[in-house]
Order: sequence, then C-alpha cells, then structure tokens
Amino acid sequence: MNETLTLDKIALLHLAFNGLSDEELQEMAALTEFRAYPPEHLLCHEGAYEEIFYIIADGRAVISKFIGEGEGERVLRHVGKGDLIGEMALIQNAPRSATVRTLTDCVVLEMGKADFETMLSRSPRMALNIVRITLDRLRENDQMAIRHLQNTNKILRQLDRNKLEFIQVAAHELRTPLTVLKGYANLMRSAQEVKANPALVEVTEGILKGTDRLHGVVNTMLDVTRIDGDTLELRAAPVLLKRLIQDILADHKNAASERTIGLAFFQGEDTPFIHGDPALVHKAINHLVVNAIKYTPNGGHVTVRTRPVTMNGNLPGVEISVTDTGIGLDREHHDLVFEKFYQVGDVAIHSSGTTTFKGGGPGLGLAIVRGVVRAHGGKAWVESRGHDEVNFPGCTFYLQLPVEPVKTAPLKGP
Repeated sequence: MNETLTLDKIALLHLAFNGLSDEELQEMAALTEFRAYPPEHLLCHEGAYEEIFYIIADGRAVISKFIGEGEGERVLRHVGKGDLIGEMALIQNAPRSATVRTLTDCVVLEMGKADFETMLSRSPRMALNIVRITLDRLRENDQMAIRHLQNTNKILRQLDRNKLEFIQVAAHELRTPLTVLKGYANLMRSAQEVKANPALVEVTEGILKGTDRLHGVVNTMLDVTRIDGDTLELRAAPVLLKRLIQDILADHKNAASERTIGLAFFQGEDTPFIHGDPALVHKAINHLVVNAIKYTPNGGHVTVRTRPVTMNGNLPGVEISVTDTGIGLDREHHDLVFEKFYQVGDVAIHSSGTTTFKGGGPGLGLAIVRGVVRAHGGKAWVESRGHDEVNFPGCTFYLQLPVEPVKTAPLKGP
C-alpha cells in the first residue's frame, strides 16, 4: 500500500515538475502527504500567513482575489491536477496574495514550509521549475488584467458619451422654459402694480436672480458638451488681457466685498498681447476667480497676476495665475479637479451660492478651464501645499496661453 502511495506521489510530482531526477522525486515524495477536502473548503486565505504548499492531485479549485468593495472578488483562474498552489507566499515569506477554494471533492499533496525550503535549497531544478511556472502564471494574469482594463475602458467611454449626450439634451430642454420664465418675470417687474408693491418687487427680483443662476449653469453645461464633443471653435482675435481681467474682478467686487475678500491684479512687465478667443479666455479666468473666492474664507485675498513666459517649443506666451488664501488642495486632487463633475469634499453639505464659502456647483468650471486652454494649445495646472482649514495654505491655479493659438489634437476618452 505504501509503495503504491509513493508511486502515486512520484507520478504527480513528475507531472508538476518536469526534469527532476528519480532521487529528487523520491526525496520530495517522502516529505509530502495526501489530504482530501470537501467542496467549498478554503485551502488558502488571502492576506493570511500560512505554511503549506499544495499540488492538486484530483478535483478542481478556483483562485480568486478581492478587488474592492464595489467589485468584490474576481476569479483569476481555475486549477486542477498537477497545478501548484501557495508556493510564492512561502518563497517570499509573505501573506497569501489570493484565496483558493475547492470546487469539488479534492485530493491534494501537501508539503510544510520547512520541507519546501529544504527541497528548494537542494534542488536548483525544482526552483527553476517554480520560477518558470510562476512567470507563466504572471504572464497569464497580466493578459487577463489587460483584457479587463480594455473592457472597462470601453464601458467608461460609452458611459462618458451617454453622460455628455444627457447633459446636452438637458441643457437644451431647460433653456427654452428658462427663457420664457425670465421674459415673464421681466414683464412682471415692469408692471406698475408690481412696482408699487415692495413685496412683489422682492419676489420678482428673486425669480430673476434664480433664472440667471440656472441660465449660467445651462450655459456651462453646453460649454462642456462643446469641449468634450470637439466642436469648440476658436474665434481668434486680439485679447485685451488687462481689461478682460479687470472686468472680471469688477463683476465679482460686490460678492467679494460682502465676504471682506480682497481682489487684486498685477500685470507683469512686458506681458505681451495674445491672440485667442476673448469669450473663451474670459470664461476660463472667470471660473478660476469664482473658484478662488468660493474656497477662500471671509477676510482672505484673491490675487490675479500675468507675466510673459516661454512655452514648450520656445513659443512665446503669457502665464495667468490666480492665487487665493483659501483651504488649499491635497496633492491627490491636483489633476482630478479638472475632471467633469469632480467635487472635493461632501457635496451634500455645500450651499448652492456661486461665491458662498465652499458653495457647491455643478463641478464643471475647471473642466471648462482645461478645455479652453487646450483648445488654444496651452496648459493649466494647480499648486497647493495641501488642504488645511485652520492655517489656510491656499491654491494657485496657472494658465499658460501661447501668443498665437496652437492647433492641438483633441483628447479622446473619459
């Protein structure tokens, strides 16, 4: 009986490890034992330190890995007769990297960690076999991960297109009733009966203020669809940058004064004139100023500066910076804030005011900033020492625009 058992072990070890000598197979067989397990038995627990190396002798098992709360466990592969399990954790003296669960009644050949390490030190051919098997497995896992990423990327692109189409339809559907509402509100405001009643005047002004706010959101939504749909066309003309920035700051002077926020502008010496789309440049800088006021506490400062720069390719350009003394931004958000609908913090606790401290919004302003800058062939980024609502390190957003617009290839994908 023992001789038959030894022959069964040697046959299985020969299947798992090609090229081992009879002496090595005999030695390994003496250090192993067969064990039987029922279906749904956990051979390996992901994250656990365990000291058994397995070779499947009969039956099937599945190897899976926990991806996250949203996705749960993902099946990596199924294993059967002759497959090795758990060798890498023992070699690296590390926790299990995946969970192995039996699917059927399984018989496995088991070897303890100490014996496994002894065999590795004595048999270079066994070590080479394990390296080859592991590399093949890693290659297979890489291919599986690539396929999964390709499929996920395809789904994300489709979702982004669906989202863009919804924004466009919603914006157009809202525009008409908003125009009608604003027209009737203006008509009411001009009526003598309303003018004679202060309460009705206040109500009418509130309606108009609300419609203007909604109209701004709708226009922002349409700007985003044009940027993402590659239909943003530049109407190039000389941009009077100094006058444009002064007008933007004047527009927000009252809102900033209500919160005792100082607004300042400094034009760098020899700042050149640029050619671009004045309306789009106005929108980009306006979004940055609104953003700076919104995340600066009462009593803070917002400063806009311009200066000449030399851009990539030795192109002459202008750098516009908007610096605030606000709550700052952690490094992991520096790129993400330019994505559509991205919000830092809990959206539920934000107010809806345009320039209210930490006031909420649709999360489209900085996406428009990046889209406008790219359309001109420039770049945008943010610098901040981090988020701190006690010391207020602030943020500086930078725009670099070439003196002449540079045609760039549109960015595809979400």
